[in-house]
Amino acid sequence: MDRDDTSGFFGGEPGLVAIYTNHDEETEEQIQSIAYSTDRGRTWTKYSENPVILNPGIKDFRDPKVIWHEETQRWVLALAAGDRAMFYSSQDLKNWTELSEFGAEDGAHGGVWECPELFRLPVDGDPDDQKWVLLISVNPGAPEGGSGSQYFVGDFDGTTFSNDNPPETELWADYGKDFYAAQAWSDVPDGRRLWIGWMNNWEYSKEIPTDPWAGSMSLPREVTLTNVPGEGVRLVQTPVAELASLRTPVLELADTSVSSDGSNALSDLSGKTLELLAEFEPGTAREFGFRVRKGEEAEQETAVGYDAENAQLFVDRSDAGPADFGEGFPGRHEAPMKPVDGRVRMRIFVDHASVEVFGNDGVAAITDQIFPNPESEGLELYAEGGEARLVSLEAYDSEATQG
Repeated sequence: MDRDDTSGFFGGEPGLVAIYTNHDEETEEQIQSIAYSTDRGRTWTKYSENPVILNPGIKDFRDPKVIWHEETQRWVLALAAGDRAMFYSSQDLKNWTELSEFGAEDGAHGGVWECPELFRLPVDGDPDDQKWVLLISVNPGAPEGGSGSQYFVGDFDGTTFSNDNPPETELWADYGKDFYAAQAWSDVPDGRRLWIGWMNNWEYSKEIPTDPWAGSMSLPREVTLTNVPGEGVRLVQTPVAELASLRTPVLELADTSVSSDGSNALSDLSGKTLELLAEFEPGTAREFGFRVRKGEEAEQETAVGYDAENAQLFVDRSDAGPADFGEGFPGRHEAPMKPVDGRVRMRIFVDHASVEVFGNDGVAAITDQIFPNPESEGLELYAEGGEARLVSLEAYDSEATQG
């Protein structure tokens, strides 16, 4: 939103400017161009003097993310450039000056960098302690293979981004296989930072067994920062609060022992779309959690649980349904997560073709597609290698979220 008509396209009124990558057919280079809309995005006019940023000789030179930087009173553009991010500035969205680059020696470099996102957030809600977040999607090179989204926490002065962590530190927004290229909304009225990701992976995105659709978007999530003792400032993701209006309560449990004796306190509950809010005390159990989208005849299930021995939240979709379409699809995906005050919290969204898991109020996240048979709707509460205690469980039917 060009509120003050810095571009001169709108006769002094606010208007919309799109900044995008296009492919130059003559040079076969990726270049950056702009277009503008005077009717709230209904129609668009390409700028007559495009491109506004020429290619400096980099094959992968794309995905501009533009923000207004208040302190320097100018537009700042972050661009993915091969194995790093480049920053530009402009007063009018038409004429851009290269400022700096970041990341050639920082973070994960298993593949090309894509889809930058740049914003500032308070740490633990403190307006006097703010940090900048730079999100970079990488393909391939994610922890579980294929594409994934890493992030950096640091400072940005309007010219240069500086990383608070050692260059070799790798921080991942999501430890599943299917969360990529997240982008945030600008100017959310209540000040929240909300984003949404592409729920797929370039390893198998063209082969997933669905029709006529292929892939989807994640749930929209609120993004915050917290100071994790012994680790530093880390990203937290929680599903947007508005989702609570779309669910129907179906079950509550409290103070329930969970063991490997074969009993299942959730045997009467089933569904394709569920939201589960659970808190556990690990006890003596080696592993505990839920098996969702279970099918007896097809012997299908997706395990969502906690590995107490290795302090890991996990999703195991090895038996979730058809998996022969992609070598990188089946498997168990793990996120580091320590108990807090001796307890482990999970918030799980089970859907027709996905699970999204948030551990310890969003400190850890795992997003995975699954493709069970439609009749695989069972739900099981389980523990292995000992006994855990389910402190509390709220279960909801979230069919309305399918819209």
